[in-house]
Order: sequence, then structure tokens, then C-alpha cells
Amino acid sequence: MPGSLLILTGPPGAAKSTVARLVTEDAPRPAVHLHTDSFYVWIRTGFVAPSLPEAARQNDVVLGVIAEAACGYARGGYDVVLDGVVGPWALPPFRDAAKRDGLDLFYVVLRPNLEVILARGTARDTAELTEVEPLTGMHAAFGGLGELEPHVIDTTEHTVQETAGVVRRRARTAAFAL
Repeated sequence: MPGSLLILTGPPGAAKSTVARLVTEDAPRPAVHLHTDSFYVWIRTGFVAPSLPEAARQNDVVLGVIAEAACGYARGGYDVVLDGVVGPWALPPFRDAAKRDGLDLFYVVLRPNLEVILARGTARDTAELTEVEPLTGMHAAFGGLGELEPHVIDTTEHTVQETAGVVRRRARTAAFAL
């Protein structure tokens, strides 16, 4: 029986990675947590920061590779939780691959308010995005998603454990299907 693909997205600081880890660690079926950032850091020569306009070709290639990897796991019977900054602009390779393979595709946007994003994002002590201006811009990029707005979960008042619970219960339902 094939698995499914859940894209768990939102701006940096939305707790995507932590929630994806929690959801996959106690999943009722075999599950895989794919972290999109890993696919970018594997580029050793010629890497361009994905947010820059000149990264368009690189981003197209990487998103295609991620979509194929995710669908490969799902075809093999794993439920995949893909975590990363995957805005509506990045969905075509996932839609195409899931449709081609006959896989269920779900899209969930974790969107706490900007205050939460800035508090979490600027407190990071890693090489991840920590500057106010880009964090603010990425939060804005996930505002007003049009037809995908019903895919948003406002996690402003949720702990990561509560958010993981909501994702476990609701993410793989018709409300979040693409």
C-alpha cells in the first residue's frame, strides 16, 4: 500500500522541523521526515542562497529532486512529512510527481504571528536564518495564500507538542488535500 506525501511548510521559525520530527517519530505507519534544507546544503560548488533571484534554476532542480525523493518513499509505502519553506510558488513539481504516481498529497502551512516568528528566529544559535528583515519577508510570503488559505494552521498560541497533535489529527484529511 503506498504512503502519502504531507508538505509541512511555513516561514522560518514556525517550528516545521520540530513538528515534523514529532509527527514521524510516533506515526502509526512507516514514516519518513524529509528536511528540504538538507537537499540544498549538499550542493558543494555553485551554491546560491535560495532566496536570491539568481537561484531560480538551482531551486527548480532542487525542488524536482526533493519531489522525486519524497514520492519515491511514498511509492515504497512510507508516509512522508516534508518540512521546509515550500510556498505555493514551489508546488508544481510536487503536484506533478504525486499525480503521476497516484499519491495523496497534503499541504499544511504553520503560520504563527510575526512576533512568534521573530522571537524564535532571532534566538537561534545556528547558521539558519536569524535576521529580522528576511524573517519578516518570509512571514509575509506566507500571508494571503488565496485558495490555499484554508491550509493554514495558526499556531501562535500552540506549543510545538500541541501543533504536532493538530497535524497528526488533521493534516491527512480532505481539508488539506491538494
